[in-house]
Amino acid sequence: EYVVKDGKVVIVDENTGREMTGRRWSDGLHQAVEAKENVEIERETQTYATITIQNYFRLYEKLGGMTGTAETEAAEFQDIYGLDVLPIPNHKPNQRIDHNDQVFKTRREKFNAVVAKIQQCHESGQPVLVGTASVEASETLSRMLQRSKIKHKVLNAKYHLQEAEIVKAAGQLGSVTVSTNMAGRGTDIKLGPDVKEAGGLFVIGTERHQSRRTDRQLRGRCSRQGDPGASQFFISFEDDLMRNFAAADRMTNIMDRFGMEDGEALEHKWLNRSVETAQKRVEQMYYRRRKYVLDFDDVMNRQREVVYGYRNEVLKSEDPRELIMELLDRIIPAQVSYYMEEHDEGQPD
Repeated sequence: EYVVKDGKVVIVDENTGREMTGRRWSDGLHQAVEAKENVEIERETQTYATITIQNYFRLYEKLGGMTGTAETEAAEFQDIYGLDVLPIPNHKPNQRIDHNDQVFKTRREKFNAVVAKIQQCHESGQPVLVGTASVEASETLSRMLQRSKIKHKVLNAKYHLQEAEIVKAAGQLGSVTVSTNMAGRGTDIKLGPDVKEAGGLFVIGTERHQSRRTDRQLRGRCSRQGDPGASQFFISFEDDLMRNFAAADRMTNIMDRFGMEDGEALEHKWLNRSVETAQKRVEQMYYRRRKYVLDFDDVMNRQREVVYGYRNEVLKSEDPRELIMELLDRIIPAQVSYYMEEHDEGQPD
């Protein structure tokens, strides 16, 4: 995903919804997108060194972190980094109500139901935060809300400069905020006056993400520090996760067999479990890929450690010339000896 800003193609991180300024796709892909968007085509960047994220973190002598969603990846943290995940108890009891998912046959039916739910909350004064999986989805929902004459604000990579102002207003009575994953993590939405009496912040997810962590981050925007709040996901069998990993065709046939009308939703705990099973399947697939790439990088990492070791010696040395001469004294005789042996083969003594 990307946006065009000031005549440049800027990559958008699908996990955070934020711009990745300075990052460019490789192998001509970025130039192809620039040509498609009719902006200036910049030269291909040259890569001098690469390293996997895992081996980059391993360069640190001490490693640790804190997040609200590490528990689902505890096995990977232990396997890759040798780190244990320790859960910390809540400071105050969690009052959040997590409603069952609403499952629809099509994206159109799903978005219509989302608009209806927003309308219901808006009329009662309960603030709503709607999380979408992409900039395109946030703009589609925004157009639908405009047609329904529901006042709202949009937060995505195109409006990141207004982020602080939009987040500040997101917890006020009757507010409606449509956001990508920008507001789905690391955002503390303060509730305004009389909002607790209205039920607190209501969080709506318009799609289940491939990672359970991202869904939990979105849910965690409400009911903070013991405040009231609720969350609910609206999904369809046309969503990427459901279509690729959750036997969507079989589910659609079941809905047709039972004679369910257009716009009617399925709602049951076993459907929630089915979705989470699909997410676990995706997480395991991506973990195997990361592990496979890491196994290859571990071979190059041995050479990388030697090169970085020499570099650090030079940087820390008070007299680098002495180190350089020492290396030359060691390398030149070895290379000369190798050359002489190679050219002396087959020559008479």
